[in-house]
Amino acid sequence: MNSSDPDIDFYRIPALESLSMWYSGIHGYLSVIVCAFGIPMNLINVTVLTQKHMRTPINCILTFLSLSDMLTMISYVPFALNFYIFHSPWELSEVKNSLGWMKFMLFHINFSATTHTVSIWLGVTLAIFRYKHLYSPAKGNLTRIRRLIRARISVCLVYVLSTVGLTPNYITNKLNPYTIDNKTVYVMEDLKLGTSEVRPVVLLNLWLYSIMAKLLPCILMVIYGGLLLYTLKSKLKFQKRKLSCSSVFASRPMDNSRTTRMLLIVIILFLVTELPQGILIIISVTSKGFFQNIYMPLGDLMDMVALINNGVNFILYCSMSRDFRLTLMDLLKLKMAKHRHFSTTTCNDSERSQTALIVRVL
Repeated sequence: MNSSDPDIDFYRIPALESLSMWYSGIHGYLSVIVCAFGIPMNLINVTVLTQKHMRTPINCILTFLSLSDMLTMISYVPFALNFYIFHSPWELSEVKNSLGWMKFMLFHINFSATTHTVSIWLGVTLAIFRYKHLYSPAKGNLTRIRRLIRARISVCLVYVLSTVGLTPNYITNKLNPYTIDNKTVYVMEDLKLGTSEVRPVVLLNLWLYSIMAKLLPCILMVIYGGLLLYTLKSKLKFQKRKLSCSSVFASRPMDNSRTTRMLLIVIILFLVTELPQGILIIISVTSKGFFQNIYMPLGDLMDMVALINNGVNFILYCSMSRDFRLTLMDLLKLKMAKHRHFSTTTCNDSERSQTALIVRVL
């Protein structure tokens, strides 16, 4: 493909290229730092949300959301180390672009696309379940069990359908050998987006991915997020009018709305992260030169935004969920108590051993 093609040069922005080159030099280090924070934080999320008294439909979905986010970050760490830190991100090398590492890159691309798709559809599931709960707040142990079963089934469906739906993605990307300085390295096959030479399976994959994994879930999040916000405001107004005569209970509507507000923030973060990327993918498919000159230079920045989104939920839960904070504190206290008990027991055993030794010597 001729780089002087006017259709390609139409989207060329020198400032964006310079920004991309500069950021690529620090992207690996920043991404590893974000993952080093996000992986243990998501592990804490899973530990807290799976406690017996925390097992609710919403927390079930949040648990598997944290799990998928954690898996995405785990896969990203070796990718960033090899392709950005241990080796230059701008150059090909026999070690960096070896067959083994490039096969890992293919695995990482497919695996992270799957886990990320799972995360965004779990975000949709969160919005739907919370809206259903506010719209029909039936109580009782039987109702809670039914909702928990539905949540678990929904999570399983999201994982299975996301994996099956991305099948075209698994067969789209291929490796090609490339000779440089009499050494063979491997590179990703040029998709030839925006040209007549693009393979049909590539077009099918990108259209499916942009619509089913980006735009459609974002549209559903906007719809159910709007319904959620409207229902929340209506219920808060009703409860404030009903309880305005009692100062003791006046704060309850605010307390009961914290979970909904937290989920709305989760939805907004998904929209900010995923909607622009879905639009950029569609333009890349339909416009020659857009993929090379716009999408690719923005790739590292979009990855970083997604990684930050994967890692901030712990802060969000701690700041907005009282039950989450109390459960976390109880787990920390229990851990510290066990540690003190173990230390005391070890110390006592040591003292008894020393006393017995003194007796034997005497």
